[in-house]
Amino acid sequence: MACCGLLTANKEPVPLKSVEVELQVRDHVATVVSTLNYENKEDKPVEAVFVFPLPGDAAVCHFSATIGQTQIVAEVKEKQQAREEYDDALSSGQQAFLLEESDQSPDIFSLSVGSLPPGESASIRLEYVTELAVQADDGLRFCLPAVLNPRYQPQGSEGASVQVTSVPASLVPYSLSFSARVSSPRPVSKVESNCSLDPLQYLNTEQTQATVKLAAGHKFDRDVEVLIYYKDAHQPTAVVEAGQASAKPGSLMGDPVVMLSLYPEFPQTVMSSLASCGEFVFLLDRSGSMDFPMNRRKRDQTRIGSARDTLLLLLKSLPMGCYFNIYSFGTRYEHIFPMSVKYSQKTMEEALKKVEGMGADLGGTEILKALQHIHSQPCIPNQPRQVFVFTDGEVGNTKDVISLVKKNSGSHRCFSFGIGEGASSALINGLAKEGGGHAQFITGADRMQPKVMQSLRFALQPSVVDISVTWDFPKGISVTVLSPPITALFHGQRSLVYAQLSGQSSAAAEGCVKVKYSLAGHPSQNQLHFSLTPAQDTGLTVHRLAARTLIRSLEMEERESRREQDEGVKKKVVELSVQSGVSSTFTAFIAVNKGDGEAIQGPLVRRNVPTPGWAGYHHLHAGFSMMQAKPSCGASPAGFFAGGALTRKGCEQRGLTSIGLSINSLASYSSLTMMAKPSCGASPDGGATSRMGRERRVLTSRESCSLEQPPRDSLLQLVSLQKASGCWELDPALAAALGKTSEEVENKKPSSVNQEVWATILALIWLHGFKMDAQEEWKLLAMKAASWLRAQNAPCVTECVEAGNALLGCNVQKDALGL
Repeated sequence: MACCGLLTANKEPVPLKSVEVELQVRDHVATVVSTLNYENKEDKPVEAVFVFPLPGDAAVCHFSATIGQTQIVAEVKEKQQAREEYDDALSSGQQAFLLEESDQSPDIFSLSVGSLPPGESASIRLEYVTELAVQADDGLRFCLPAVLNPRYQPQGSEGASVQVTSVPASLVPYSLSFSARVSSPRPVSKVESNCSLDPLQYLNTEQTQATVKLAAGHKFDRDVEVLIYYKDAHQPTAVVEAGQASAKPGSLMGDPVVMLSLYPEFPQTVMSSLASCGEFVFLLDRSGSMDFPMNRRKRDQTRIGSARDTLLLLLKSLPMGCYFNIYSFGTRYEHIFPMSVKYSQKTMEEALKKVEGMGADLGGTEILKALQHIHSQPCIPNQPRQVFVFTDGEVGNTKDVISLVKKNSGSHRCFSFGIGEGASSALINGLAKEGGGHAQFITGADRMQPKVMQSLRFALQPSVVDISVTWDFPKGISVTVLSPPITALFHGQRSLVYAQLSGQSSAAAEGCVKVKYSLAGHPSQNQLHFSLTPAQDTGLTVHRLAARTLIRSLEMEERESRREQDEGVKKKVVELSVQSGVSSTFTAFIAVNKGDGEAIQGPLVRRNVPTPGWAGYHHLHAGFSMMQAKPSCGASPAGFFAGGALTRKGCEQRGLTSIGLSINSLASYSSLTMMAKPSCGASPDGGATSRMGRERRVLTSRESCSLEQPPRDSLLQLVSLQKASGCWELDPALAAALGKTSEEVENKKPSSVNQEVWATILALIWLHGFKMDAQEEWKLLAMKAASWLRAQNAPCVTECVEAGNALLGCNVQKDALGL
């Protein structure tokens, strides 16, 4: 039976053969066209299911299928109607294709390819539009997800979890080709990627258009991440797009739509001022998957280990006078203090001691209950709440979590961090967007610490607030803003505003938009004039993203009004989705080839196409069902199959019963081979993780030693010795961290200076002299140390700096230390 599974030892082929992706970037938004090529090499009809991960704010706008010489273009229909048409088509022997959005997480789409005759080929074209997230260095990030870890479904929630078939990347039986075309009103300065790219090709002398391709030989074995950089990135822009000629005037798709991009620059004076108050709540994922390595190639540190180091830096960098607490979650949640406590040496030490003992040992990923408890705590007067969420994003109730954050957005800001290549962009971006914070993704060789410390700086620095956008158009033109109001913008954040334009004006007419906001108590105003003549070459990208924005807002509203059994909002979403061709929670794309299909002869084989996993970590989920004419001895439990696709109704109509097979395997950890009996039970985290924890305990002592975390690096060693006030003490541990003996350090101290001042100056010189490459990680705690030194009014600071440079062999200037 095992040899009939999806992926056998002799690499029996599966239907999906290749993936082609074209990326068209226009300024801050992108159109992505993916072509999935299938071939049925079975001697029976096959039904393939591919779970396709998308960015959380993506708008799927085209879905078509070519079978042999026949092309079918899909239509958006209400979800249940689409499912029934799909079932009916399959049962009558017709080819059918179904694309629907997961009810729980908007970045998972389940692609059912339907009945493919023996030897036949099928090509599926999927097109979507998405806004590109701005990174801290002003780059725009596009990510084509290759790995989507199995979603954990919390106990008691509705709906079966969407399972993703994951296999070691080296065994993925399909290939990827990827090309990108970039155009902007501003010159393109560079394009970077975590994968090998061919050189950037400019298409014009102004360098406002360019193309780039993935280098030959790439396999779909990791996220493809592309970073695009423009010159003059902070200038506001407006793009006007013409409506669809065939659409009804006055409708969203029939009228022109304008997209306004706001990306304010913050003056250096504002950037250098830090708040000395706030309530900082750190929420850490301790589910089993956090035991995976940060980097699949080096495997020198686990996600949970990196998170512990990051919490050390965070706790050392908090300002005196603030409040803090640390929560962790898995199947249950824990907190270090019953409620947030004032930051002091005592509370910091107590928290760090508990952080040291934190492991990836709390089971599943139920973040909702932890967030509910945080928001049930009363706010502390004059201490604005800032919540930092660290997770690898493997949750099944994304929308419930985001709804909770939105509901409480008036009393807190939420900063989110997606760890690893399986992090859900819908969850991470949604938390930050609805919580008025900032989202960061930590993948590949990224270090967690610099990105997290940058977000702490955002939390401590003033943000743009009291934002108002006023439109001014010629007589006869009216505007309907489609985007929700912008509540806050941080340094490095960009916001896109969509608005529908109705009415008529002269061809040469111009519009104007005024943006007012307050930054650090100072009012500011920007004014942008733009032509109302629509751009001709944008397709309907802006319209579809505007529709996506409005649909997401209405879906939130529907979830809140569900208790009142109000179907009105759902009806609006379905109408808008069908009109715009943009998918939603309540609709699906359905395409049926209504040719002269005869009823299917023989059994229908179900194949789940794998997405690449991590060799050595991913639990191999190879699921299939043989659809037989005779009922089998037992039906499979609900949600057993990876990617479940044929509805129960379809099986009942045809008198068929599913037989399930799950192959559990756990490959080697690094160079070790873990010999363990496969287990049939599902772990609380939806896969191999809890088994890994059990199997680790039976390793020999020699093997156990090789799995331990590496010793703490010199930077973290020094940082761990800093006091909450910002100073260091002169003791043997500090001398060792500086690479000196206690005698050397004490003998060089100027006689008129006290020990703490001398120790703190030495630590700052060491950081500036030896760790400038990691400045983002220690910048805040160094500012705190410099502030402490200034408060001491210590004599002979210049003499101390000179003596410190001589001792450590550095040449750091006093001004560079912030003194």
